[in-house]
Amino acid sequence: MVVKIRLKRMGAKKRPYYRIVVMDSKSPRDGRTIEELGYYHPVEAEDKQVKFKEERVREWLDKGAQPTLTVRKLLNKNNFFIK
Repeated sequence: MVVKIRLKRMGAKKRPYYRIVVMDSKSPRDGRTIEELGYYHPVEAEDKQVKFKEERVREWLDKGAQPTLTVRKLLNKNNFFIK
C-alpha cells in the first residue's frame, strides 16, 4: 500500500477549502482518510491559509508517505522544507 499526503476537497460550490490528509494512493480524492494533518483555505487571508501539525507530517514522511506536488509546495511555502 502506497500512502500519500494530499488534499481532500471540502466546502461549498466556488468556496472550496481543503484538508491535508494521509490516504491510500488508490482511494478517491474525497474518500476515507487515514489521518487529517491540517487544512488549506485558499480564500482566506495569506497568513491564515495553511495550518498543519508539523510533528505528525514529519512522522508520516519518516514512515515513507509521499506528498503530492501541491502539498509539497504548500509545506515548503510555510517553512517546512522537503527535499
